[in-house]
Amino acid sequence: MKVLHVITGLEAGGAAQQLRLLLRRLPARCEVVTLTNPGPLAEAIEADGTPVTHLGMTGTRDLSALPRLAGLIRAAGPDLVHTHLYRACVYGRIAARLAGVRAVVATEHSLGDAVIEGRRLTRSVRALYRATERLGSATVAVSDTVAARLRRWGVPGHRVHVVPNGIEAHRFAYDPAARAAVRVRLGLPPDAFVVGGAGRLVPAKRFDVLVRAITQLPGVHLLLAGDGPEREMLRRMAGQFGSGDRIHLLGARGATGGPPPDGTPGVPGIPELLSAIDVFVSPSPDEAFGLAALEALASGLHVLYGSCPAVDDLPGDQAPGARRVSPGVHELATALRELRRTGPGRLPVPPVVRRYDIDRSAAELTAVYEEALASVRRARPAAPDPRPAAPPHPGLPPGVSLPDPSPAPDPDGHTLTTR
Repeated sequence: MKVLHVITGLEAGGAAQQLRLLLRRLPARCEVVTLTNPGPLAEAIEADGTPVTHLGMTGTRDLSALPRLAGLIRAAGPDLVHTHLYRACVYGRIAARLAGVRAVVATEHSLGDAVIEGRRLTRSVRALYRATERLGSATVAVSDTVAARLRRWGVPGHRVHVVPNGIEAHRFAYDPAARAAVRVRLGLPPDAFVVGGAGRLVPAKRFDVLVRAITQLPGVHLLLAGDGPEREMLRRMAGQFGSGDRIHLLGARGATGGPPPDGTPGVPGIPELLSAIDVFVSPSPDEAFGLAALEALASGLHVLYGSCPAVDDLPGDQAPGARRVSPGVHELATALRELRRTGPGRLPVPPVVRRYDIDRSAAELTAVYEEALASVRRARPAAPDPRPAAPPHPGLPPGVSLPDPSPAPDPDGHTLTTR
């Protein structure tokens, strides 16, 4: 099986990281086309052995990208096209149809109730998605919550398959040596109470609420991993509240350690940062899955969150260390103050982490691929019989023909002939 993945961009975000993890495990020959922004993950994916092509799309309305994408798909000759994120889903489905590829699977990684990929949902956005969805074979939702949202949009339920995001849990295991080393490297007191957060620094993530909550907690430090348009605003906010020395904006961090994507020397990856903190906070009120919170749970951390379908879609005993908090500054500061007072400590890795193993996700996605390909094969018209039809026998009534004179096998497998 050959699969061509089309993604909007390969900047250091959850969807791109998830694609890289899946590419290592899918039992298929894969290639990747990124519409925009190859980003640091493009090199990492190529280093893993998967070719990456940058389409060079200049914007959402760059219609010249459509024939170029169709040409790339036609040249690659895949059995199936898999699109990721809204723009790639819209353009990729159309381009695949133009290229003659009927098996198309689309994953919606970041669909909230009111936003999609950090942008406000509008009627036209939903209408365009529904119109192009009909050109595909299946739609993958990363959580039951996203699946329900897609069905409310009008996507037929039988076309929606839930394949949750997955993680390599062992990479996030708590490491006391990493905890000490990171605190020394960042100049944190060994006994400091340290809060962590990670994600794109965009308005929808509400990291402004987290920063303001930390300013109300003297002596508490915040390690915030991620990059985006709000980074400078958050830095100014920390300074205005006199907390600039306690709020550390670290930029984008790699999920697997090693050199960070933005080239900043001396700063570790997400697994090491999780070992260094005491509590993880995900303040976003509208998540599609909650990948960062899941990674924190794999590190044995207490997690405070505004929205996390990865936890909420399962029974409560699957993640005892996770707690939903109202997305307000006072409520978050109060919850952090309470955890600081009780001393959170490290927790056993909860059952929810085993549910979201990346190998399991890859196997479930492979099953979706196989069903999409089978559906396309079933929809193809039967090939016509190449043998010419026998002329009617003279003297027989209309609609009556002689039996086929070709030899037929008997029950024992021998050929019967007429002498």
